[in-house]
Amino acid sequence: MKQLKKEHRGKSGLEIARLCAAVALDTKAEDLVVLDVQGLASFTDYFVIMTGRSTRHVQGLAGAIDSEMSAKRIKASHAEGLQEGLWVLLDLDDVIVHIFYHEQRRFYDLDGLWHDAKRVDISDIETQAHRI
Repeated sequence: MKQLKKEHRGKSGLEIARLCAAVALDTKAEDLVVLDVQGLASFTDYFVIMTGRSTRHVQGLAGAIDSEMSAKRIKASHAEGLQEGLWVLLDLDDVIVHIFYHEQRRFYDLDGLWHDAKRVDISDIETQAHRI
């Protein structure tokens, strides 16, 4: 197993979630939300939830995030839904990235299901997206 690059070894789940969010914004993700599910979920600390405009866009978002994280040697331990492009899940252990086609996002309503989770302020990420 490759070790994380030195500059990413100490990154917290929050920092990894913010990196994923920055890549998503660079790739034109819509309705991006980062939820802090610590204490509410035993399997992860953060959800990064976003919407793609088409199945191809969903697949492109997943590819861009996976590629950027792999370059930092942060590899998804599990990925689902890449072929269909309706709901792609990338499991980065402390962070789970959910990329939805808009109809699936409304149907599964993870935002509503995890309404008790604290929303992470990502308003400053857009200006950092190009500096990853």
